[in-house]
Amino acid sequence: MRPGLAAPRKFPFRSSPKRAILSSMSKVIRILGLDPGSAATGWGVIDCAGPRLSFVAAGVIRAPRTAARAEKLSFIFKALRACLDQHQPDEAAVEETFVNANPRDALVLGQARGVALLAPSLAGLDVAEYATNSIKKAVVGQGHAAKNQVQAMVRVLLPASGEQPEDAADALAVAICHAHCRGARALEKAVAGARA
Repeated sequence: MRPGLAAPRKFPFRSSPKRAILSSMSKVIRILGLDPGSAATGWGVIDCAGPRLSFVAAGVIRAPRTAARAEKLSFIFKALRACLDQHQPDEAAVEETFVNANPRDALVLGQARGVALLAPSLAGLDVAEYATNSIKKAVVGQGHAAKNQVQAMVRVLLPASGEQPEDAADALAVAICHAHCRGARALEKAVAGARA
């Protein structure tokens, strides 16, 4: 260093957390996307390696219609645990619920959403939540896109997924949204941790 020049300052966000995040972006991360519902809960699993996405599996969990509410929630939970055990995701993402005009429907959907948040959290996964408009914007490029546009883009981004039921396609869209947003979320956490 030349005399009279100060040593360069080291900023916490330029240290190892950022490098660790960037290096983690190149390895394969398995993501579980969930579209919770009381009648049907969609799930979709994708692999993400940097910008490359690949389809792993998808499906819909349908609890028996005649079952009591507690039994339906238990059925959804057990099915999600089986999905987690089978596919071993690294991260999970759940669609946030929109405000429903009917309070009873909002309560029932909130219970199913609680199960969808609980199952991956108990499995030790980091669970992200995304608003419907954010998911549509990440997948289609427009926050108010129609359902058929979302499904079409899921087939474009994940050609191996083929034709999926609506709930499964929505869950794959949640996983795609998380794949696109996870780097920024991880960087925010690292910066916040470095400042603390």
